[in-house]
Amino acid sequence: MELALVVGVDGSDSSLAAVEWAVDEAARHRLPLRLVYSSLWERYEGVAPSGGVERPSEEVLADDLLGSAAERARRRNPEVKVSAEVVSEEAASALLREGHNASALVTGSRGRGELTGLLLGSVSLVVAARAHCPVIVVRGDKAGLAGTHERILLGAGESATSGEAVRFAFREAEARGCTLDVVRAWLCPAHDTEAHPLRAGEPAHDHEERASAALDALLHDPMVDHPGVRVRRHTVEGPARKVLLDRSAAADLLIVGAQRRHGTFGLQLGRVAHTLLHHAQCPVAIVPQQV
Repeated sequence: MELALVVGVDGSDSSLAAVEWAVDEAARHRLPLRLVYSSLWERYEGVAPSGGVERPSEEVLADDLLGSAAERARRRNPEVKVSAEVVSEEAASALLREGHNASALVTGSRGRGELTGLLLGSVSLVVAARAHCPVIVVRGDKAGLAGTHERILLGAGESATSGEAVRFAFREAEARGCTLDVVRAWLCPAHDTEAHPLRAGEPAHDHEERASAALDALLHDPMVDHPGVRVRRHTVEGPARKVLLDRSAAADLLIVGAQRRHGTFGLQLGRVAHTLLHHAQCPVAIVPQQV
């Protein structure tokens, strides 16, 4: 049985946009869709007496919001199998738990009640930084959300952190029938003679050739496994976060890898992924690599 695509729902416009995006994604991959709404009303108010006539207002709100989201999903694509559940658990913890039995987790970029000025909701940030399955934060402009660019963008980092992300990107491009742009950013470390004493004086083309060779090694096996995917490879000088942000304006999905260390708690998110989650102009997928 294939694992469901799980969406965190809270009634915000951002989460409803995530639901619609996830419906399309589930249809592409022929996956069931599971909607999850987190509500702690039972924990703080207690279960209503069995003889009571009126249901607690928070229970009614949770059911109404989730039911509305499920109906929205079914209207968007009646062929996608949709299930929905209210869980009595804090939102980030609930989604992280759901991620153990999900093909991926999908969230909006801002939650209901988030403070004005926040670039990314706290729940989305925690989930993206700690989940052990891919996490897609749905954000960006109308073109990126609608998928009209017909292009997937993959930020190719070191092989130790990018293997799962590369495989995810090829599957995504294959399902969409679109082009996969793979970008490897590089920098001349001339300013860092202590860290790279032997490379400081090397010409720029040496660094570019090294980046190109790393990209070839990273893409070789996936290209053999997915011969129908159109791949465009790029080695670009500059900070990875800036290079990818600039190119996100012409992409439908931006994919990067992230390390997940066993037994490590707290946020496990690098600077590049953190920046993209806050500023990219299209949805961003964080794909964990277990190390």
